[in-house]
Amino acid sequence: MSRHTANVAWQRGEQPYTDLRYSRRHTWRFDGGAVVAGSASPHSVPVPMSDPTGVDPEEAFVASVSSCHMLWFLAIAAKRGHRIDDYVDDAEGFLERDGDGRMSMTRVVLRPRIAFSGEHPPSSADIAAMHDEAHHACYIANSVKTAITVEASSRP
Repeated sequence: MSRHTANVAWQRGEQPYTDLRYSRRHTWRFDGGAVVAGSASPHSVPVPMSDPTGVDPEEAFVASVSSCHMLWFLAIAAKRGHRIDDYVDDAEGFLERDGDGRMSMTRVVLRPRIAFSGEHPPSSADIAAMHDEAHHACYIANSVKTAITVEASSRP
């Protein structure tokens, strides 16, 4: 077992607050020292009460799924002797009504583009198998009910 923490902090300051016209900007702090500006999504809370430069929880969710999948894929490829030079994923999450009518991240689509080099490039079947293994190993994918799809492509 391991324990993972984040400090999420918001302060009202001089804002009236009860009129609902308060800033949703807040800060995420992580144990390694990273500090990230967070905010509600401008899709949910209009600017200026939200900050489009901050990371919203929905974006963080998509990034978390994508990052976990990538880290597993990198490890699996390395163990199989495939050298990766570049991995870029344009991941996309969909916030929509679920089967119970509640707003939910119903699906995440991963679109990794991977550049391989070296003497042992994987076949298309090898790549698909590594994505499948990475998906099933990913802690985040194993933790959510959201459908996660991988639409991988190769890069020259």
